[in-house]
Amino acid sequence: MNSLNQSNATVANETAETAKSLRKLYFLRAAFSILWVILVLAFAKTNAGIATILFIIYPVWDVIATFLDIKANPPGAPKKMQFLNAVISSTTTVAVALALQKGIPEALIVFGVWAILTGLVQLILGLSRRKQLGGQWPMIISGGQSMLAGGSFIAMANAPNSGITTLAGYAAFGAFYFILAAYRLSKSIKTAPVGA
Repeated sequence: MNSLNQSNATVANETAETAKSLRKLYFLRAAFSILWVILVLAFAKTNAGIATILFIIYPVWDVIATFLDIKANPPGAPKKMQFLNAVISSTTTVAVALALQKGIPEALIVFGVWAILTGLVQLILGLSRRKQLGGQWPMIISGGQSMLAGGSFIAMANAPNSGITTLAGYAAFGAFYFILAAYRLSKSIKTAPVGA
């Protein structure tokens, strides 16, 4: 019985540590998205070079954040979805760079496909984590919204006013959901049982 209590305490401690690490990561992701939106609104319309860098850096950051997400999880936790996300975002980085040589509409289409695929991964991860960690509904909603946004980027890619600023709202909503998820994880951490 004592070994069962120790096992439960170990699981509880691992869960709390994972929740703390993910909370830090979610705040970091929100901060990046907010900064990215500010830079897009400040420079994208007047400086094509900065706009190009911002276009490419967004999926690059997602690769980095995905590996931080993997590191936040216990060694035994399944990580297939995170590795899949890293592959998708790495491929998108290259695809966006190539698409930008053809034009902004092509880059928006690539970005739209990426938003759909990574949104699906985020939705699946949120659903799989909700029992263990709780506080995942913002990530579930964000994943679904990302898929819808991706579809709209593809549909609007050739509209006259489309450009990188079209993506600013997407990034801003992403920041909002990461902040909400971090807050929800804070509540999960407070209510987690204390290990022996």
